[in-house]
Amino acid sequence: MSVVAQRILLELWHTRRSLVFWVLFPALMLLLFGLIYADGEGTGDSFDDMAPSILIGAALFFSCLSGVITVLVGERERHTLKRVLLSSLSGRDYFMGIVAAFCVIAAGQAVIVYGIAYAFGGRYHGSLLLGTVIVILSVMAYVGVGFFFGARFAKSTEEVNGPVSAIGVPLLVLGGTFFPPDMLPSYLYKATHLNPVFHMNEALREVSAMGAGWAAVADHLLFLAVFAAASLLAGTRSYQRMMAREARL
Repeated sequence: MSVVAQRILLELWHTRRSLVFWVLFPALMLLLFGLIYADGEGTGDSFDDMAPSILIGAALFFSCLSGVITVLVGERERHTLKRVLLSSLSGRDYFMGIVAAFCVIAAGQAVIVYGIAYAFGGRYHGSLLLGTVIVILSVMAYVGVGFFFGARFAKSTEEVNGPVSAIGVPLLVLGGTFFPPDMLPSYLYKATHLNPVFHMNEALREVSAMGAGWAAVADHLLFLAVFAAASLLAGTRSYQRMMAREARL
């Protein structure tokens, strides 16, 4: 698993342009919305609120979901999946290696996002362990969904943005990434409780900005755990089907 993770991270490092945008996009979003919601007053509280949402909705979404799709499409186009089939590496190790690689990326993005927030007076108020659990569950959920779309629908690099934009952006908007979900009409607010991004954002915001404990976010954690398990299962099965198709070619 560590070999796969190292290879993915090295390949991403060699394509530094992608890494720059993965850093630049959440940084700009955090600065923009943090300053907007400050409304001319102190910026500390606004960056307290926006840092967790930007980390979950901007940084992790575009790296761990679209990043996984890009990796799978790239592996298919370079025909490196054939080498995976011929090696002693199991599909499970390959899959978990990619999960591990994107957990490392998520840790780096968390440092960047909260570093910027700290510079503007924002603080992390809750349990680091609880926050880490929420981030890991979010990464697993995004990676599972990324595997599902990447293995089933994205046949080339040009097709990557289609499923990400069509499904992902509405989930981010309705999940409270850029504005409080209580601004939504009542029927949309009720519907958004089925949105995993909503639970990711709310759980991390309550822990990070308000210092909430395990009991306060238990419902969000339960939803995320179930969704992450389901998405990883769907992603694993989609990956296995994709590898079976590659073996027949």
